Amino acid sequence: MNILPPPGRRGCAFAVLAGLALVPVSALAQPAATASVPGAEVQLVAGAVAGGEADAGLEVRLASGWKTYWRYPGDSGVPPSVSWSASRNVADVRMDWPTPRRFSDGAGGASIGYKGTVLFPLKVRLADPGQPAQLVLAFDFAVCEKLCVPARADLVLGLSPEGGAEGARIVSARTALPERRALGAADSPSVQKVELDTTAQPPRLLIDVKATNPKADLFAEGPDEHWALPLPQKTALPDGAARFAVPLDGVPAGVAPYGARLTLTLVDGPKAVVTEVDVPTP
Repeated sequence: MNILPPPGRRGCAFAVLAGLALVPVSALAQPAATASVPGAEVQLVAGAVAGGEADAGLEVRLASGWKTYWRYPGDSGVPPSVSWSASRNVADVRMDWPTPRRFSDGAGGASIGYKGTVLFPLKVRLADPGQPAQLVLAFDFAVCEKLCVPARADLVLGLSPEGGAEGARIVSARTALPERRALGAADSPSVQKVELDTTAQPPRLLIDVKATNPKADLFAEGPDEHWALPLPQKTALPDGAARFAVPLDGVPAGVAPYGARLTLTLVDGPKAVVTEVDVPTP
């Protein structure tokens, strides 16, 4: 049995091991701050508390040769799902996404995600800052070696007004997040121009970028999870520039793509920037 790809994609190379297709690998019998699944360890960590907000982090430590997916997984796979609904004395949780990488999905396509260790910074807004809180996470995700298996971790982390010991690592992870950068910015890396090519079928976006690394990459996301745009295809240009082509495929049925707001993530070596653009109107 194959796990279905995001809506609009053309099939999926994401396979599951026999016997695991319907029930994900459970990380825990009893909730705790740390869990183990095949190929990975998962942990919630706590940092400083100030101004009614607590710093925390969701860390995934992947075994050698294993990987997991970004919020948009690319040609195949499923995105991770997080729920904080069972948390106590928590008004809101914002999860930030570190810079991902493109990798082969083993079936001629490519996926987007992480290898090694990745720390997702969390900003937790407390309902009553003077009282202890409990961060409760239901985390459904996938871990992949040659095959991918669904996994689940149910984690619980206590947050005290005094804060936790991992503040420096969380701050470092937040500092390394992709920066927001306006279209046409002079600095490198940056997205310089977005044009619509209506001579192609389906029409495609031509996205010109400025970068310093010859392996610079670009990812394109639609305005919501119902979009599933193909991974951009790159053509190198002189002087560190590059052009990425993105067919307007994987658009939800009945939705006109023109004028829709897209999120572009440009990865240039250790640097990454995020730029929001509107699909040009013909």
